[in-house]
Amino acid sequence: MSNQVLTNWTPEDPAFWKSGGASVANRNLWISIPALMLAFAVWSLWSVTVVNLEKGGFHFSKNQLFWLTALPALSGATLRIFYSFLVPVFGGRRFTAFSTATLLIPALGVGFALRDPSTSYPTLLVLALLCGLGGANFSSSMANISFFFPKAKKGFATGLNAGIGNLGVSLVQFVAPLVIASSVFGALAGGGTTFVKDGIEHGIWLQNAGFIWVPFIVVATLAAWFGMNDIADAKASFAEQAVIFRRKHTWLMCCLYVGTFGSFIGFSAGFALLTKSQFPTVDPTAYAFLGPLAGALTRPVGGWISDRLGGARVTLGTFIAMIAAVFAVVHFLPGNGAGGSFDGFLVTFILLFALTGIGNGSTFRMIPVIFMTQHQREARGQDDATLRRAQQEAGKESAAVLGFAGALGAYGGFFIPKTFGSALELTGSAVPALYVFVVFYATCVAITWFFYARRGAGMPC
Repeated sequence: MSNQVLTNWTPEDPAFWKSGGASVANRNLWISIPALMLAFAVWSLWSVTVVNLEKGGFHFSKNQLFWLTALPALSGATLRIFYSFLVPVFGGRRFTAFSTATLLIPALGVGFALRDPSTSYPTLLVLALLCGLGGANFSSSMANISFFFPKAKKGFATGLNAGIGNLGVSLVQFVAPLVIASSVFGALAGGGTTFVKDGIEHGIWLQNAGFIWVPFIVVATLAAWFGMNDIADAKASFAEQAVIFRRKHTWLMCCLYVGTFGSFIGFSAGFALLTKSQFPTVDPTAYAFLGPLAGALTRPVGGWISDRLGGARVTLGTFIAMIAAVFAVVHFLPGNGAGGSFDGFLVTFILLFALTGIGNGSTFRMIPVIFMTQHQREARGQDDATLRRAQQEAGKESAAVLGFAGALGAYGGFFIPKTFGSALELTGSAVPALYVFVVFYATCVAITWFFYARRGAGMPC
């Protein structure tokens, strides 16, 4: 199994797994994780950069700023639809290396564009769309890692890949404010601009928000190319994978994942601007990273708990708790002549982020179990060769569904900040947007309970 292409890969065989399969799978996982983290960092660049644009000499309306935070999610979600099916076509190693290398395009583009305050708004919109390349990587990365692990370990493995990968959102929101405040690259990255605050002149280097990721992207690309593997049995054409569109559970799980991951990435994109609009005296960059950090750290926990309790039970409880958390956020927002409570708002929103992370892990644990169970039911009573083919087909279908669900879920990163922006523009309050989310979460509760969690459900998982 030292070759780059694995011609014999049977992770469900305990002897194979113990004799070397586990070490190969874990090596691929630990190379995949930092590559995915960088992808999320590039995808989320604008979520924190926009709140500093005015200091750098860029002057846009609130609605224009919300568009810059929303467009990466829109393009990333759309690209994910295609990325969902490409790992079985090209191979996990090759496609991970290629997709990681493409992150250089938006990282360098943002760096060069933000050096000059005269850069046009349409140019920044194009760069925001290109940042979607980072979001697209999630679908291919999750599909790839799902092939390496047995069913009993998929929840924790995919939870680690996605959870630590999701830390890229928190990482960029923590690192970007630090690097744009100093000339970390010296003359190599170009000069900065100045702004005045409280009568004191400060320097700012917005371009560093893009340039800082370039060396790490290069290293991650080389690590993927030379250190990861392709699995021969995981090869499948798009036509072979397209069977998932005829599966009822594909669409049901996509809906649930919009509720979990869509909320995570949507809140991540809009949290800083929402904070700035509701609590103008608060510096959102000092706190913006905390929510995505909580969501990223709890995602592996959601997968781990679901491996033990069942993904459906965890998902059901998570959506119920998310509804309660949204009502708590509403309680602490300014309104009716009251100034609200930033501390309460921050704590309850971090709790909401943490719940989205748990739900991300539990829903992604449900998908492989659902499709493995379905294929095993169809192959029941058949010979060993038929059972093995059923397991292989289940692996291909679940990988495709993981990617496709990730694609649809990512649209939450567009709709949530735009819903906030529209609510603020039309009513002056974010509360109507939050009530829209409550209605959707209630729908997810009903779907989870009826199809997966209730006694006698058709596909308990």
